[in-house]
Amino acid sequence: MNALDIKEKKDVIYKSCFDIIGPIMIGPSSSHTAGALAMGLVANKLFKGLPKRVVVKYYESFAETHKGHGTDFAIIAGVLGFEADDIRVPNAIKMAESKGINIVFLKESGNSPVGHPNTADIYLEDDTQYVRIVCISIGGGLIKVKHIEIDGFSLNLEGSLPMMITLSNKDNKDYLEFELNRTFKKCNIHINNVINLEKNGKYLYQVDFGSRLSNDTKKELEKLNDIANIIII
Repeated sequence: MNALDIKEKKDVIYKSCFDIIGPIMIGPSSSHTAGALAMGLVANKLFKGLPKRVVVKYYESFAETHKGHGTDFAIIAGVLGFEADDIRVPNAIKMAESKGINIVFLKESGNSPVGHPNTADIYLEDDTQYVRIVCISIGGGLIKVKHIEIDGFSLNLEGSLPMMITLSNKDNKDYLEFELNRTFKKCNIHINNVINLEKNGKYLYQVDFGSRLSNDTKKELEKLNDIANIIII
């Protein structure tokens, strides 16, 4: 079995002062609004389409303040694929419901399952698939994804974004590994860690990147969608 090459590089959460200040956004809070929208965007990228049902469970600080800080509409705006500065963000819930999406928000009374006060557990489904993510908002509009369930796989995560998930089958696994390694070397991509999982003839790669990816690099990786399901978050 071919292994993916790893170029190790120290993981840095905050890349500049703008990461701490927060992004240009529809307010009021970088952690409870912009961070929440980023969570929804991760769910959107993993689901690759609009779900029929969304369930959001809140813990601790998110459970106490989600309505006042706009966390509700921010997460749904992300699920719809909106960016943080999109003027449609405050109307996201009404827009989603107009598309037939059923939305449920739940306030959990217990502690966060991942030990952070700004925790959301987000579940998306339709008639053919479901995706679940557990995320924390760490300030400045930045998040960490702590848990992912997709296509029958369950991932507990420690690294920060960006990361890539690829889903393939046995027939194209070796070719996918070859093309991933070729692209990593061509684009000089630094990788912190790679996890390879197999289940029922399906294969998943989780690749944690050591630095942000340029748009050109993302386009190079996304060309591999002809071989496998490539998801960059």
